Amino acid sequence: MTTIAWLGTGLLGSAFVEAALGRSLRVRAWNRTAAKLEPLVARGAVPCATPSECARDAQRVHLCLMDDASVDAVLEELVPALAAGVPVVDHTTVTPAGARARASRLGAMGVAYISAPVFMGPINARQSTGRMLCAGPTPVLESLSHALRPMTGDLVLLGEDHGVPTALKLVGNAMIIGVAGCLADAFALGQGAGIAPEDVQKFVTGFPFANIVAGRGARMIQGDYAASFELSMARKDVKLMVETAGDRPLGVLPGLGARMDALVSEGHGGDDLGVLSIATIPAKK
Repeated sequence: MTTIAWLGTGLLGSAFVEAALGRSLRVRAWNRTAAKLEPLVARGAVPCATPSECARDAQRVHLCLMDDASVDAVLEELVPALAAGVPVVDHTTVTPAGARARASRLGAMGVAYISAPVFMGPINARQSTGRMLCAGPTPVLESLSHALRPMTGDLVLLGEDHGVPTALKLVGNAMIIGVAGCLADAFALGQGAGIAPEDVQKFVTGFPFANIVAGRGARMIQGDYAASFELSMARKDVKLMVETAGDRPLGVLPGLGARMDALVSEGHGGDDLGVLSIATIPAKK
């Protein structure tokens, strides 16, 4: 029976452990708050008091922690207990710089480190749906693929640069968080005009946002800011949105308006709304 070590049993980590136990894997589990292990122990997981204890006798190690600092702290305790050739698969959402530094440091120690952030919630982890992005040494990725594929609906192998999956994870989360913030502002705006959130939701659900991302996004990455929706007009609309929302708190629109004001003052009012990206992507000549 394959034995895996799982460190970090929050909502997502616990769901992954449950799924692993359901696939007849032997799971050694550790969490900084030991009480979170109790439901997993009842399902058959082996509780461990320390990261090093958790790593003993494991064929592979999975991390599902909070951030770079927590990953580094756990690895410091864990690595000395690793048997030769045991890979470390890190599902934590971290910085690209942190992941690259860890991969370099652990590689010099002979430890194979795999960056494997996921777009998966607890339900996805239990049902093996969602998406997992992976980078690491090619031979290790190839040998691990058979073990990682049953964990997710879509396993995406992205080469050896650990910064790629970790950056794309942050990009995806930026879109997810941004959409949630825009939805909250849209509900506030609708309420300010006497429109129920359910009606706002129905409207935006049917709106072709994917076409906007594809069309305007393509022009933005080319630095093509020829106007089809002038920034000054968009700024006027944001002002109307804020006014319509009234005294309801807004999370996205005020900051966006401030950025637009700065760009208008720099002379970009007649450019397309996509000029919001000009600090990253200069205008084409």
